[in-house]
Amino acid sequence: MSDVLDAKVEKALESIRPYLRADGGDVELVRVTDQGIVEVKLTGACVGCPMSQMTLRAGVERALIREVPGIRRVEAVS
Repeated sequence: MSDVLDAKVEKALESIRPYLRADGGDVELVRVTDQGIVEVKLTGACVGCPMSQMTLRAGVERALIREVPGIRRVEAVS
């Protein structure tokens, strides 16, 4: 895992965190795989929220793919 890539992912996550926090949730970076898969942990109100998968795909994944070259997918892990 590259420190530079991690930093880019963290920066992209920072840009969407205010939206998640406004609803009482947050997201933590777990790791970035060599295949361009970002593993994140949803926290706060995002845990168990029925909209969390939509938030993950339409918000988190879209932002990361747009802002960080090489990212292919985002997956939530426990």
